[in-house]
Amino acid sequence: MVIEGNANKVSKGIIKKVAGPLVIAEGMRDANMFDVVRVSDQRLIGEIIEMHGDRASIQVYEETSGLGPGEPVESTGVPMSVELGPGLIGSIFDGIQRPLDDIMKVSGNNLKRGVEVPSLKRDLKWDFKPKKAVGDTVVEGDVLGTVAETDIVTQKIMVPYGINGKIKSINSGSFTVEDVIAVVETETGDKEITLMQKWPVRRGRPYKEKLSPDMPLVTGQRVIDTMFPIAKGGVAAVPGPFGSGKTVVQHQLAKWAEADIVVYIGCGERGNEMTDVLNEFPELIDPKTGKSLMERTVLIANTSDMPVAAREASIYTGITIAEYFRDMGYSVALMADSTSRWAEALREMSGRLEEMPGEEGYPAYLGSRLAQFYERAGRVITLGSENTEGALSVIGAVSPPGGDISEPVSQATLRIVKVFWGLDSGLAYKRHFPAINWLTSYSLYTDTMADWFNSTVDESWMELRHNIMRMLQDEAELEEIVKLVGMDALSAGDRLKLEAARSIREDFLHQDAFHEIDTYTPLHKQFLMMKLVMAYYNSSLEALEKGADIEKIVSLKSRERIGRFKYTETAKVDEEYKNILTDLASDIENAIPKEEY
Repeated sequence: MVIEGNANKVSKGIIKKVAGPLVIAEGMRDANMFDVVRVSDQRLIGEIIEMHGDRASIQVYEETSGLGPGEPVESTGVPMSVELGPGLIGSIFDGIQRPLDDIMKVSGNNLKRGVEVPSLKRDLKWDFKPKKAVGDTVVEGDVLGTVAETDIVTQKIMVPYGINGKIKSINSGSFTVEDVIAVVETETGDKEITLMQKWPVRRGRPYKEKLSPDMPLVTGQRVIDTMFPIAKGGVAAVPGPFGSGKTVVQHQLAKWAEADIVVYIGCGERGNEMTDVLNEFPELIDPKTGKSLMERTVLIANTSDMPVAAREASIYTGITIAEYFRDMGYSVALMADSTSRWAEALREMSGRLEEMPGEEGYPAYLGSRLAQFYERAGRVITLGSENTEGALSVIGAVSPPGGDISEPVSQATLRIVKVFWGLDSGLAYKRHFPAINWLTSYSLYTDTMADWFNSTVDESWMELRHNIMRMLQDEAELEEIVKLVGMDALSAGDRLKLEAARSIREDFLHQDAFHEIDTYTPLHKQFLMMKLVMAYYNSSLEALEKGADIEKIVSLKSRERIGRFKYTETAKVDEEYKNILTDLASDIENAIPKEEY
């Protein structure tokens, strides 16, 4: 893979100034913006982020203590890139795609500076099965062959970007990522293709066409799928204070969302949280395959005690790897936890560069950098002659201080994303999980996906959802009245509405992530759960009009069965649904007073 750059013309300079993760070097006239550089004799990894004449401002991704003026700086002539090929799945990388297991072999438990290890293991051999033959004409993005990377994931070896021509030779057998597996004859000469290709992280991988977000990414989480759905290829933000369950929501989505590949970026998170992810993901059983979840997952671990500048790179490293699998035709879910820590890295570097600060010290370009990241999501037709469809959905956690979403990172994110799952510490303290506040959250994809839900699940899906949302909003208004004048001041109809809304909250929106059945709810079961709650409300309303006592309506025996319906096995939901409706009709009939003659 040819990467734009100046690899043959290496630029060498010397350090003029060191300020934390920022190093100023002179004599770098031949270097380019975003070139990777090696700083000092320790060969620390850095990236040029600003050029003034021959003076380069370098963002160093490792600890810079001990560096001083006069030490050498050498440009590699190529931009910060990731290696893409077999060996990505199941790996755990740091923010600049260095495999943590290989770093540990070189430096032990104490991470040393300047460690140089390849991103993909050079000694492993992979079985390559060609799909094309000698003489075939190929274009960029065409699949040359496949490698079975894990039991779950088959990696497609694609013609790199910029290469079009006729296959001169193609081999089958076991190869390392550096071995040549094919030669393509192009107008500019023969191009050798290996199992591995490189791609600059700050440039989105190209595609043919972006598709409309009219299909949901089904997650099995009721409050998400029913109330605030995310489209396949969509973007969502999960802001919330500490302890409100951001990480649990992202774990549930990683486990249950309809995605073939999961890329999880721990960006500047606390070490213990990342340790939980590293310990839990290999133990989590993928419900679709019965294998370990790690067999379709790539982890990027970049904790808060690692150099702050590396956080900035970790987001781009993760999304470039995700785009690579999207180009194979997979549905990819990327979890970024959290973009607030990434923004703090931007603020740190901006301050060191002495740029004019924006709100709360963040750089003025914070919003545009966030937009550049999120706009790389989408459902697309990939390059190649087969018109393959792939999707990349991005779920970014935001950690506003004290849960105050009026701060700049949250506000900049909300201007970009189409789905807002607002986590509420009040709900979390009440042990209501997922703690997504139904009054403040929203999804702008709902209308574009209405036809899909109505045609795929049931034609009354959107109407039911609308009725349930309206009832929850009415409940909020009625609770204000109750606080002022007490429950006794409400009419029987309003009391019934409060009871039905409580049933929606406790029986439908509340979901136990650790219960073997309740952890995932198919769309058909979600629909039946909504119908049961509304059936209770509508039939009780008719009973009240016929003179039934509200106390009897509230304490119907069938209400408990409605509440326990979420624990019903998927195969038995239709039968149980009919039985509950029968019991409900009987209970309502008994609650209506009989006329005396």
